[in-house]
Amino acid sequence: MSKLLLTAAALALLLAGCASKPSPAPAPMVDTDAIDRIFSNVPVIDDTTPPRRYSPAQGAALERRSGYRVDRSVSSRGQNQRIRFLVLHYTGGDDTAAFRALTGASVSAHYLVTATPGEYQNQPVVMQLVDEDRRAWHAGVSSWGDRVNLNDTSIGIEIVNRGHYNSPDGLVWDPYSRAQIELVTALTRDIVDRYNIAPENVLGHSDIAPGRKVDPGPFFPWQRLHEAGVGAWPERHVVTRYQRELSASPLSMTQLQRALGLWGYSVAVTGTYDEPTRKALGAFQMHFRPADTRGNVDVESQAILLALLERYHGLTDVRAVRQ
Repeated sequence: MSKLLLTAAALALLLAGCASKPSPAPAPMVDTDAIDRIFSNVPVIDDTTPPRRYSPAQGAALERRSGYRVDRSVSSRGQNQRIRFLVLHYTGGDDTAAFRALTGASVSAHYLVTATPGEYQNQPVVMQLVDEDRRAWHAGVSSWGDRVNLNDTSIGIEIVNRGHYNSPDGLVWDPYSRAQIELVTALTRDIVDRYNIAPENVLGHSDIAPGRKVDPGPFFPWQRLHEAGVGAWPERHVVTRYQRELSASPLSMTQLQRALGLWGYSVAVTGTYDEPTRKALGAFQMHFRPADTRGNVDVESQAILLALLERYHGLTDVRAVRQ
């Protein structure tokens, strides 16, 4: 009898558990009319004004695209050039290595100057690998002034050159050939004229990535390029004037860091000679005083820097940096 009672009690508990199980939630109400309104066609009115009809002469000036034409006869004043910088590099190898690297999926440049440029009708030939209106991958992590990621706003030129390598006599840098420099001069002069690139925005890879990159190296002839109308260079008499002034009272570290930042390098003003400052100063020396590019602080580098700021940024009083 007790066994029967236990069985009955177990059955009662089972039934109670089933009864307490929550019932399924009711299905949400769906506003099918709202869905129909979302996917229904919006009203379109019939045209009441006839379209402008272009004459054959006007139509010939239209740009033809897939399924439509473009009228470029009206231009907005609210625009500027996407291209603001010109960056020069060396490849670090020969022609074969350069073509292999620059036509792959990881690195690219707009132009390649080969080791011995071709020639046609007494004019040198440059290889264009990327259209100027497209973004080439040549700058990497980079900055100049208030800009970062300079791939977005620059044209990159690669020059076939071994760069630097070790030899029994120590570190050796490869010079550039006369034909390469003549082609680079013609190419860069055309680019800066077409895009109105400021002289101080004609840069080496080492300028926009100090310490990470050293190209185009100490043998790149920046002064010769400047004399051809491309890029920045200090005036000798102004450098001499600043050398006399700074010999008696050189810039403090804070002032030097501020001056490097004004020129374009990304340097925090810490007042201490830290590693970013050494790298930035070394990059500056690579560009403007390649005889010694170790990043050591000296009066000559300071004088060149202030002469450049005076010539291209209107800094006529060193006290503006000393504040």
